[in-house]
Amino acid sequence: MIRPVLKMGDPRLYRVAQEVAHLRDPDVMAIIADMHETMANASGVGLAAPQIGVDLRIMVIGFETNPRYPDAPPVPMTTLVNPWFEPLSQGSEGGWEGCLSIPGMRGWVPRATHIRYGGTQEDGAPLVREARGFHARVFQHEFDHLNGILYPQRIVDFTRFGFVEVLFPDSSLSVLE
Repeated sequence: MIRPVLKMGDPRLYRVAQEVAHLRDPDVMAIIADMHETMANASGVGLAAPQIGVDLRIMVIGFETNPRYPDAPPVPMTTLVNPWFEPLSQGSEGGWEGCLSIPGMRGWVPRATHIRYGGTQEDGAPLVREARGFHARVFQHEFDHLNGILYPQRIVDFTRFGFVEVLFPDSSLSVLE
């Protein structure tokens, strides 16, 4: 089922999500299925459960190609329950981010460029993976949602935050967001 995506300002987006206690709960499985369907319907590259009003530590990421990020390399389709991550790089690198909860806007956000992350997959198997670049950025963005953080809270220079059609007037992105 496609669920509505909460928009910035909704207080549910600013809460720290609760750990999932019982992965095999049919309600949890239904939430995960809804998250995949909702993300695909919105042309998202990731989605966290709080974005659909579910206060649980669940996230989905992944795509082969994506019209919202046409130049981005693929990210493997991944579902993680109770995820964790650690930065493996010393510094950070800025990059443009958008969010299904903040439609029509983009911001330049610093993120760790190399991370290790993990959690439990929907089949109950553990996953540990290293990621760099856009893959690492997508993971960190969704992980932030689980901690009640939206990407504008990470922006350092607000001259690099705005509406897509203003920031990228000659881009096809302006019709997508």
